[in-house]
Amino acid sequence: MQYKQVFGNALANQLTDVLSYDSLMMMIERPKHDSLGDFSFPCFELAKHYRKSPNMISKEIADKLDSPLFEKVESVGGYINVFLKKEKVSKKTVEAILKMKENYGNSLVGEGKTITIDFSSPNIAKPFSMGHLRSTVIGNSLSLIAEKNGYQVVRINYLGDWGTQFGKLIVAYNKWGKEEKVKQRPIKELLALYVKFHEEAEKKPVLNDLGREAFKKLEDGDEEALLLWEWFRDESLKEFLKIYNKLGVTFDSNHGEAFYNDKMERVVDTLAEKSLLVESEGAHVVEIEGLPPSLIKKRDGTTLYATRDLAAAIYRQENYHFTKSLYVVGNEQSLHFKQLFAVLDKMGYEWQKGMAHVPFGMILKEGKKMSTRKGKIVLLEEVITEAVQIALTNIEDKNPNLPNKSVVAEQLGVGAIIFHDLKNYRLNDIEFSLEDMLRFEGETGPYVQYTHARTSSLLRKGNYIVREDHQVNYTDEEAWPIIMLLEAFPQTISKAMDDYDPSQLAKLLLALSKTFNKYYASVKILDDNHQEDRLSLVYAVKIVLKDGLRLLGIQAPEEM
Repeated sequence: MQYKQVFGNALANQLTDVLSYDSLMMMIERPKHDSLGDFSFPCFELAKHYRKSPNMISKEIADKLDSPLFEKVESVGGYINVFLKKEKVSKKTVEAILKMKENYGNSLVGEGKTITIDFSSPNIAKPFSMGHLRSTVIGNSLSLIAEKNGYQVVRINYLGDWGTQFGKLIVAYNKWGKEEKVKQRPIKELLALYVKFHEEAEKKPVLNDLGREAFKKLEDGDEEALLLWEWFRDESLKEFLKIYNKLGVTFDSNHGEAFYNDKMERVVDTLAEKSLLVESEGAHVVEIEGLPPSLIKKRDGTTLYATRDLAAAIYRQENYHFTKSLYVVGNEQSLHFKQLFAVLDKMGYEWQKGMAHVPFGMILKEGKKMSTRKGKIVLLEEVITEAVQIALTNIEDKNPNLPNKSVVAEQLGVGAIIFHDLKNYRLNDIEFSLEDMLRFEGETGPYVQYTHARTSSLLRKGNYIVREDHQVNYTDEEAWPIIMLLEAFPQTISKAMDDYDPSQLAKLLLALSKTFNKYYASVKILDDNHQEDRLSLVYAVKIVLKDGLRLLGIQAPEEM
């Protein structure tokens, strides 16, 4: 049961003529201090309508509010504060989790609907850098959250496997490359060639023309160019797969940009048929009100990124029949997606209303964007290796007899990296700092994982057996903050889906971990008089921590 809604419904009965239900629900807050109740509603916006002071309005409404779940309702400083009946709410919340287990928080909002999520999408022939981490982990978490909300999810890795850069790489390989070297360490060698090309092109700009010519050959199906391109692509996918396996990320489609080469002419023809193509300085564009025109064809007749994205969107709708389609792509591409959705709208595709760009900030190094072209990148594989090694050292120090040490170290190291990203609101830039990322105390993934392992240990020591029909008795005042966080878990999942924001879930898990550890320090859980009730609460915390971590793409060790 959502107790915020109970409060909202009670308020709505008094305020139907003033506020919409949705507006009213958005105004309900959780007070910072327990002494101010469990939920609170500010009355300041109502002052204009009622022509009374907020204090007077809050008092009049508070006097009329009633529910079997309210312990008391107070009017304080223009706020209506409601206190829930702790025994009833605790009993209902813990018993719901005992019964539903990992299904607690499931929603049917997406039942019968498909959502495509385009994320990660690295460029082939380049290493998987820290710059690709954000799209990968945000997209993966949103995929898991969408499934929890009942959607059929199609995970798409739209690989950057086409464009002038491959012409440049082919030129660089033919000039300076050695087959044996590339076979030994493909991605590192291809990156070195790519960086060398740009260094040399600054001195000899003619190299850029050669790169464009080589790409034209590739587009025209030149056999030698295609063989090199396929080799670069295959080697890249093998390397990417190693990273995805470590992160626990999977895809349903790896169709890259090249896949849509034979599907773009249809898009251009459709735009022409609908009289949407306009010639501009020899190129062809679609004009969009309030935005720069979308460039569809260059002067030389070659198609662009926008043309491929239009073809991809149409292909995905025809093949997956999506209700929603998300693009988890950096903030700097916002204009591109506004143009893409606007062109689809002009083409008459109603389904484009379900499409959304999910932008995010950058990972910065010393305040600057990482650049592959200049070789200023940090390799994700190296960061993972270092994180796992630090985790293993910590385990050796604190718990040297832990079984499966290397497996747990991998879970902790990878968890630290993912959580460090997802605890931040996605639109914020994140400064790359190994030190912050790999801290194992404070607001970190390992701290939440450690709390989960602590709940598992308590349940083992208490020989706890889950009884779905257990009638929970509320025993501890100290447990109430935990109950309120457990109760908030389903709404947090729904809101994380609505806002495309996994950080809301990460923040709840941190709050639950801190609150539980405080409870653990103050209450004797393994106590004969109240042991089963307290362990039922511990079990409920374990379920929510484990499933919450899973929804972020992080594993929850049973022992640490």
